[in-house]
Amino acid sequence: MRHELKRAEIAGEEEARARTWATLEAAFAERKPVPRLSHWPRVAAIAVALAALLASAFSPPGQAVIDEIREVVGVERAQPALFSLPDAGRLLVASDDGVWVVQRDGSRRLLGNYTGASWSPFGRFVLATRGNELVALEPDGDVRWTLARPRVRAAAWSGTRTDTRIAYSTTDRLRVVGGDGRGDRLLFSAPDVPTAPFTWAPGSRRLLAHSTQGILRLLDVAAGGEEVWSARVEQPFALEWTADGRRLVVVSRNTLAVFRRDGRRIARYELAGRATAAAIRPGTHSIAVALRLRGGARSEVFTFSLDRRNVPQRRLFAGVGTFSELAWSPTGSWLLLAWRDADQWVFVRGGGRGIRAVSNITDQFRSLPRIEGWCCAR
Repeated sequence: MRHELKRAEIAGEEEARARTWATLEAAFAERKPVPRLSHWPRVAAIAVALAALLASAFSPPGQAVIDEIREVVGVERAQPALFSLPDAGRLLVASDDGVWVVQRDGSRRLLGNYTGASWSPFGRFVLATRGNELVALEPDGDVRWTLARPRVRAAAWSGTRTDTRIAYSTTDRLRVVGGDGRGDRLLFSAPDVPTAPFTWAPGSRRLLAHSTQGILRLLDVAAGGEEVWSARVEQPFALEWTADGRRLVVVSRNTLAVFRRDGRRIARYELAGRATAAAIRPGTHSIAVALRLRGGARSEVFTFSLDRRNVPQRRLFAGVGTFSELAWSPTGSWLLLAWRDADQWVFVRGGGRGIRAVSNITDQFRSLPRIEGWCCAR
C-alpha cells in the first residue's frame, strides 16, 4: 500500500510543486543571516514551509512529512541531556510532576507536587503554589509554612534580608502576606486579577506594580495599597523592573512600553511580531524579547534598550517555531530560551556569540517544564 500511494498521481500535483518552489526560492533569496547559529533552523524553516504547503495539497501523506521534518527542528549537535549550567546559580522549573531545583552541575531535585514557584530574595527560599495553597519551602523541599486560600494563581516575594513581603493572586483578589506567613490581607480586587501580572520594585516591600483592565498602577503596600501613580496601557502579559528600580517595562503582545519609577513613559516600541516571552538583563537597562514573527513560522530573540529609542535592536537568536520562555543567568552572561518545537533549551551568550543547546528536555523532567527563575550568583 505504501508503494502504491507513492506512485499514485494527484490532480494538480505538478502545478502545486511549481508554486511551492517559486515561493520558497523567493523566501530563501530574502533571508537574513543569523550570526553564529547552526544552519539547521534556516534549513528547517524551508522544510517546514514546504511540508505545510504539500500537506494542504496531499493531506494524510503530507502530515507524515511534517512529522518527519519536526524531528530536525533545533540546534544541531545539541547535548543529549542537561549535564551542567553554563553560568552560576540554580534554575527553578515547573513540570507536570511538580517543581524542580536544578543545580549548576546539572543535578535535579523534585521539591513536590506544586504547579508554580518563584525564588525568595537572595534565593534563600522557594515560594510555591498549588490548588488552594501557598507554600514557603527550603530549596531542599522542606516546608517552612503554608497558607490556605482559594485558587492561588501566582505569587512573588520581595524585600530585604530581614524584612520581606509576598504578593499573591487568588480568584479575583490580589493579597499580601509577610515573609513569615503572617499578616495576610486584601490589597486589591478586580475580575481579571487571576491573569493580571504584578511585580515588586526591586528590593522593596512597599512598592508593587500591577495591571488590570488596561490600567497600570504602582501601589504603596505599606500605606494600605494607596495608588502612587497610574497609566493606561495595552493589557500586558508581563511586567519587568530593572534591578536598580529605575525602569518598569510593560510587555504586551504587540508593544513594549517603558516607564520611569515616577510613572513617566519614556519609550514605546511597536514589535515586529507577537511577543511570547521577555526578561530584563541583570545589571543593565536592556530587555530580551522573544517574538513570533508575523506571517511565518519563525521566531527571533531581540534585545531592546530601555533608555534610548535610537539604539539599534540586536538579534541574538532565531529559529523555527516558538520560544516560550526566557531567563537570564544571575550574572547576565547567558540567556536561556525554551524552544518548545525542538524540545530544547538553548543557552545564548549575552553578546550573541556562542550557544549551548540541550535536547530531550521533556524526557528529563517528564514533561516540558516551565522556567520559573534562575537565581542566584554567590
